[in-house]
Parts: sequence; structure tokens; C-alpha cells
Amino acid sequence: MGTQTRPEGKARSFGENIESDLASRFLRVVEVAAIESARTMGQGERKLSDQVATEAMRKTMDSIPMRGTIVIGEGERDEAPMLYIGEKVGAEFPDGTEVPEVDIAVDPLEGTNLCATGAPGAITVLAASERGGLLNAPDCYMDKIVVGPSCKDAVYIDAPVSHNLKNIARRLDRDVQDLVVIVLDRPRHEKLIGDIRACGARIRLIGDGDLSAGIAAAVIGTGVHAVMGSGGAPEGVITAAAVRCLNGYMLGRLVVKPEHEERLERMGIKDKNRIYEAEDLAPGKQMIFAATGVTDGALMKGVRFFGEGTRTSSVIMTLRTGKVRFVESIHLEKSPDVKVRF
Repeated sequence: MGTQTRPEGKARSFGENIESDLASRFLRVVEVAAIESARTMGQGERKLSDQVATEAMRKTMDSIPMRGTIVIGEGERDEAPMLYIGEKVGAEFPDGTEVPEVDIAVDPLEGTNLCATGAPGAITVLAASERGGLLNAPDCYMDKIVVGPSCKDAVYIDAPVSHNLKNIARRLDRDVQDLVVIVLDRPRHEKLIGDIRACGARIRLIGDGDLSAGIAAAVIGTGVHAVMGSGGAPEGVITAAAVRCLNGYMLGRLVVKPEHEERLERMGIKDKNRIYEAEDLAPGKQMIFAATGVTDGALMKGVRFFGEGTRTSSVIMTLRTGKVRFVESIHLEKSPDVKVRF
């Protein structure tokens, strides 16, 4: 898609009601992307799944009255044809009507391999805030710990695993053996996995999707009590937006290699060893987080197709207005004899 020529409208920062105004529109963005990627589920074409989700998300964003900037996306401009970092999205009014300035972090399809194989846990997701409300994270790994509201300040990123697990168990009034910790199934986590098992806690290993795992850890009743290990830093920022809306607790530290040094300097990140909390990664005063299930997961069902349309399962959160909504939507095809199914 070529660069659009947009009329010069008056931009404004997030106003009192912008979360409510834009939340439903961003919900539509992730719903449309989920439906398109779900059509490729199980076909073994991970790049195709990601491509159709990205194209659908980009097209829908351009129907939203806003002056949006992608701060976390599909990569640099020379690597991604759309939703690249720095790309401008949204629609402005020819008459100069004010539109909000919004920073947006997207993962058009988290869990491309999960979608390609039909495995659980693939989602489409975005986070949005006022300008400067989301850290422009480099494309590197981040060490992370995510826990729920009851465990705030109970974990430390440099503490032994046994110490953190005992503190989590104490806050939740249960034994360490009752805890479930999600860890990405990667060779780099071999020692972490061994340490967790040595403490007697249970582990749920996942192939992809640590973002959705982080959300599950911050929600009471999912059966997940913590997420530990390293994953993508951009996904860490999006997770932080959700954690803030859920009043959870998160710690993260960038895993910086020599090839990342120059980019960190360009992005203004001076302390590469800094330990971030969710409020540092997503510091915005107003925050929107939206996600839709592509395949079935712990919080959301996957897209379901039927003769007259599709059904989606989503979550939409707003920070300032303090709302967390789980949304089931039926998208009907235009037909005179359409039927709604429960």
C-alpha cells in the first residue's frame, strides 16, 4: 500500500473520552485481522498468515480518525512494507476537525507458527496510548517476570528462582507445588526450567505466545501464576500495556548484544541494564489494549466460521476508565435469510 497524502488537520492529545471513543475502533482492527489470519489456519504458511493479518490491520486503521504513529510494528521500513516502525496511520478530516495523536504498538499475529499449525494461543493484538506513552523498544530479547496483582513487589529479576516462587506462593496463600509457571520452550531456558522443577512448581511449556501468557498471569482464575524467561522486547512493551490495565506486576530488562548497541543509542536508551516495570515500558496516562483470539486460548476462543458469517472472541481494556471487557462478536454476512447462531 502506498503512502497516503493526508490533509493537514489539527492534532490533539488524548482527551478525557478518547479511550472510550477509540477502544471500539481498535477492537474492530484486531477482529478483522484475526478473521483474515484464521482463514489461513493450519495451512502451514506462517508468512502468509502474518501477511494477511498485517494487511487487514493496516487497512482498518486507516479508517480511524486519528493521527497515529507505529512505534512497535513489523520492523524497520526496509524490512516491512506496512506497519513498520515510524509509519503514519489513520484518517484525518478535510475540514481540519481535530483528531487525536496516538502511538500504537502492534503484533498483527502473535503466534504465527501456532496459526500455521492450528495450535492454541494465536492472537491479533495492539496497544495504543498518547504520544510518548509506549517505549520504542529495540528488536532484541527481554528478560521478563509477570505476576498478578497480589504479587506486586514480591519478585525480583535477579533473585534466585526459589526466592521468587516462595514469595509468589506466600502472597497467594498456597504451596510452591501448587504454582503454575509458563516458560517459552527454548534451549536458552534449560537452566530456568531445571530451577523451577527443583522447587517443585509446575511448568507449562509453550512454543510461542508469551504475550498472551503474560496476560493470563495477570488475570486471577486462569490457573497461571507467573511467566518467567526471555522473549521479544517489543512484545514485552505490549504486555506491559495489558498488565497496567489489569493492575498486575511486571519486570523486564533488555538482553543487549553488541549489534544492538548503536540502535539503543539512536533510540535514546542510555542504561542498557535498567530494570523496567510495566509503568516504565508503557508510561501513558491513557492506554488501550485490544486482542482477538485466532485459535483457542486460555482467555479467548479462536475465530469460528459458519454459513452466515464469523464469530470472534476478544478482550478490550482501557486504563484511565478502568474497564476490562470480554467481547463475543458475530459478524454477519449481508444476506436476506441470515441466521444468528449461539
